Amino acid sequence: MEAQELEKPWEQLASLIESNDAHQVLAFLNSINPADTALAVSRLNAGAQSALLTLLSPEHAAEVIEDISDAQAAEIIEDLHPLHAAAILEELDSDHVVDLLGELDAADADAIIGQMTPEDAKEARQFLQYPADTAGGLMISEYLDYHSEQTVQDVLDDFQANRDEYSTYNVQYLFVTDNQDRLEGVLRMRDLLFPLRSTKLGKLMIRNPYKISVAASLDELSNFFEEHYLFGAPVVDHDNKLLGVVLPEAVEEANSKRSVSQFLGFSGIIGGEEFRSMPLLARSGRRLSWLSLNIVLNIVSASVIALYQDTLATVIALAVFLPMVSDMSGCSGNQAVAVSLRELSLGLIRPTELLRVLAKEASVGVLNGLALGVMLGGVALLWKGNFFLGLVVGGALAVNTIVAVTLGGLIPLVLKRLKLDPALVSSPLLTTVTDMCGFFFVLSFASLVLNRL
Repeated sequence: MEAQELEKPWEQLASLIESNDAHQVLAFLNSINPADTALAVSRLNAGAQSALLTLLSPEHAAEVIEDISDAQAAEIIEDLHPLHAAAILEELDSDHVVDLLGELDAADADAIIGQMTPEDAKEARQFLQYPADTAGGLMISEYLDYHSEQTVQDVLDDFQANRDEYSTYNVQYLFVTDNQDRLEGVLRMRDLLFPLRSTKLGKLMIRNPYKISVAASLDELSNFFEEHYLFGAPVVDHDNKLLGVVLPEAVEEANSKRSVSQFLGFSGIIGGEEFRSMPLLARSGRRLSWLSLNIVLNIVSASVIALYQDTLATVIALAVFLPMVSDMSGCSGNQAVAVSLRELSLGLIRPTELLRVLAKEASVGVLNGLALGVMLGGVALLWKGNFFLGLVVGGALAVNTIVAVTLGGLIPLVLKRLKLDPALVSSPLLTTVTDMCGFFFVLSFASLVLNRL
């Protein structure tokens, strides 16, 4: 029985929720690991999920929220009363609060913010104005700052007076500001150990510390922490006012989320993460929005075959090579797409450098196109013993590979200039073009030498 309960922790959790015993629910959650918590919560129905967070104290409910994905947490939170949801969010780190509020509809987010304390509400609204993948969107407000005229004794007294609150902070540095909250310097914790307690912070601080603009992009943040091995970096605005602190682990998590988002986009899942615990219509809609577009794109490709159906009917062997030409060209083109996306993310190329990419990719396309064309043409010659059939399919693959590789390098840059997501749109757009061109080249070349096939 015990082994069965471990295999299905959601059943035991659901039973404990029905008993309305908060102590037993909490004891059970503490006995399983975070992965099992996420699994158990995801398998509960919506009513049981809401009952779970309502049954627990805000502090313990926040611990549950930390163990599940933001998308799932947002779905549960939006079903709670705004007052209870606000109490739970106030127990989370500021960056996590912003992530969750960003997942909610504007009306739900406003309702929850309206139930927060004035200080927390002001902070949430301020943080929400920054894009999620910038320093402003990733920074936290749980940091310690003091004025340069304060002394070591002042800091130690503040530590004692607020020890319960500060114990939850990830404090490695203290920041020193002026009366207008402009960043002046930074102190390491050990800098407070040996000086006289009457020493002013301005004499101990490291002046002109490393800092990050609030508008810094995720790529800029990644490069910053690769160059500087810091436990955190202060975030400032254009007036050098200290706004928050970015931690390297937050940057790593954001990069991981971006990778997942790009993978989902390539897989045709748009609109955010999808879990099978989500409502059926929502899951269906996310998939259909992409599949519907692909129907249109495939009709465009198929229309080329329709134009040359007489040629295809005369030389039925061409039907064997059509998918091979389009597929091989598509693979070659997607390699170029991947290189362009990577260089764009690393800042190694600008969206305006179309001619440079054209020259670089066209040369690769010519070499690989000729090599692949010779191989496929040789296969056609050996199979049918017809030189012209080999010439048609081999030539079509060579030309289409050149087109695919060249366009694969250029499309992400063009989409970036048009403010579209190149990771989401490049691959299906390229696939449609290479299919259409591949079918056209094979069938048009075949039409030119139809009496020889």
